[in-house]
Amino acid sequence: MKISVALDKIDERQLFVPAFQREYVWKRDDAKQLIDSLIKEYPTGTMLTWETNTPPELKGPHKYDEKQGAVRILLDGQQRLTTLYMLIRGELPPYYTAPEILNDTRGLYVNLENLELEYYKKLKMENDPRWQNLTAIFKDEVWDQDVFKKLEERGVEVDKDAARHISGNIRKVERILDREFPEQTIPIKASIREAIDIFYKVNASGVSLTEAELALAQISGYWPQARDTFKAKLAELEKRGFVFKLDFVIYALLACLYASGSNMRLLHDQGNDTPIRKAWEKLESQTLDYVANLMQSHAYVDHTDEINSIYALIPIIAYCYQQDEHLSDLQIKKVVKWFYYSQIRTRYVSQLPQKLDRDLRIVRDADHPFDELLQVIKDERSLEIIPDEFVGRTITHPLFPMMRWYFKSKEATCFTTGVKLRQSMGKKYALEKDHIFPFSKLKAAGFGMGNRIKYSLAQEITNRAILTAIANRSKSATNAEDYLSEVNAKNPDALAKQCIPDDPELWKLENYELFLDARRKQLADGLNAFLTSITETEKSEAPITLAEMIAEGESEELEFKQTLRWDVKESKVNKGLEAVVSKTVAAFANSYEGGTLLIGVSDDGEALGLERDYVALGDADKDRFELHLRNLFSEALGQNVTASKLKISFPEIEGVEICKIDVRPADAAVVLTVADKNGLKSEKLYVRSGNSSPEMPMSEVQAFLNKRFASKTVG
Repeated sequence: MKISVALDKIDERQLFVPAFQREYVWKRDDAKQLIDSLIKEYPTGTMLTWETNTPPELKGPHKYDEKQGAVRILLDGQQRLTTLYMLIRGELPPYYTAPEILNDTRGLYVNLENLELEYYKKLKMENDPRWQNLTAIFKDEVWDQDVFKKLEERGVEVDKDAARHISGNIRKVERILDREFPEQTIPIKASIREAIDIFYKVNASGVSLTEAELALAQISGYWPQARDTFKAKLAELEKRGFVFKLDFVIYALLACLYASGSNMRLLHDQGNDTPIRKAWEKLESQTLDYVANLMQSHAYVDHTDEINSIYALIPIIAYCYQQDEHLSDLQIKKVVKWFYYSQIRTRYVSQLPQKLDRDLRIVRDADHPFDELLQVIKDERSLEIIPDEFVGRTITHPLFPMMRWYFKSKEATCFTTGVKLRQSMGKKYALEKDHIFPFSKLKAAGFGMGNRIKYSLAQEITNRAILTAIANRSKSATNAEDYLSEVNAKNPDALAKQCIPDDPELWKLENYELFLDARRKQLADGLNAFLTSITETEKSEAPITLAEMIAEGESEELEFKQTLRWDVKESKVNKGLEAVVSKTVAAFANSYEGGTLLIGVSDDGEALGLERDYVALGDADKDRFELHLRNLFSEALGQNVTASKLKISFPEIEGVEICKIDVRPADAAVVLTVADKNGLKSEKLYVRSGNSSPEMPMSEVQAFLNKRFASKTVG
């Protein structure tokens, strides 16, 4: 489709953008790169459209009327086409409102001599007629003769070659309208769900959309008002200082409904429509406000700018969501203590989805979840803060927010104004991070950028105090010795509440590094005492995760099977494999500790899933698979063992569903009746030996039974 035709169709209400599409998020550099590629006739991507007479809800004021017949929906290419509409038309497309344009990319200029693209710079462009507004060119407001005349008025000679070159460049810009966007189309017979699935697949191969944004697109397919509903609540929270993006809402819904942080596809199916609306009703009216209040009143968090990773709030939201009543004082203290350590020990700095998976399962299943969650952090790193952790650390380090919360807990005040640091801030964060020893003085003393180590000491968080913005401006570059002496005279408690050493000798510039040493120790001692005193937590050993279990590999208590009955080598059903599975389960039951069998996992620990077995069982699902397993085990092991000693579940690992069979030690020996290839049956006892399940030799059976089961009988 020609670009000019696409823009005309937008104006004529023939090409629409669905409501589930996100806001306009491109930046100015993206717009420049697009125009540059179009001028140079480089490839610029494709459009994905869907012609349908049953469209989803549309963005913008237009409401679909059946009398319109089939309309064309733009599924992919919306950011590019919106950019072109704004640059060519000079206004917003009808499907967007101003708040949805996160970056206004209009006002791009082109140099008609070399086709350089820049946003307006007065000094560079004001007196140079070669720089012209791109939109003015498309609106036919730029004449080459006018450009020549203005150049000559400024003493620039324009010969025929130069004139031809400039005119040719104007034509190159204008010919953008004739460029084609290759168009891929979805069949008119496709459903909304199918169209969004294709939209997902198109975007899944790139990096333009997050998994959460793609999940939101699916949700909007069956709940068209979802995006606007979520945004209204986010705007309300923003006024209180809790600033989140739509991704955060999707993580919260996934956590509350599925105790998952990784598998966004769980939200795609239309069967989620009622559960998601119900979950959102509770989140919107109760849980989100409750968590915000809890963080402000108990954790001293006045703005999300203070939080190193806002995703630490997701387990807290999930925990509060599943409670029928408000948390007790002890529960709140445990939540707050874990939150602090999740920040200073950077729980979610990497592997966010996987760590949320583990933490959310603990929140859902554990009796004392935040005791266990704290133990998870402690298992990875010591909770105690030591003075050396402050060395060379800047304000981006998570210890700095922890310092702020600690100071607020002590009712610390601004050194200059005397106003308490605790403030209701709204959207804009109102506290500033002031150098106690001014950098200008430290630079003159050898702590400048010429010495990397010294410079890091000048920027260290132990050289920072928390002030209001007004106070920071008025303090300016006052000597630390004079400034701290004045503060101490006016308000003797102020320095102690921000852990400033009280020895005036340390306030002298020549003693700067001694000051840092003293404050590091004071901060470490104070923070450790504060964190420890919040509440006692119960000693709790967090259970090993499935991923960790698989990573350990097969052992005497763990075995992997690729499939239950599908022969991977022969590519056909092989019921003999089921007998091997029964042998493994019997061997676990006969062992002292029991064990776990994972079906759908390769020998080297790769999660393969159960799809091949589902097909082998006649397009089964996990319910039919479990029923088949229980019938198999009841016949092979006996109903008593199957009912009392086996636990079958279907966890996910990396988004792949597998089968997990936990086997408890049997009360009596489990003997299998096995037929050989001639049909002759015999009883066999299988036991675990390392990571295999061999048959126990008859000569050793009785001794094993006497030792393992004592007076118990064979089952």
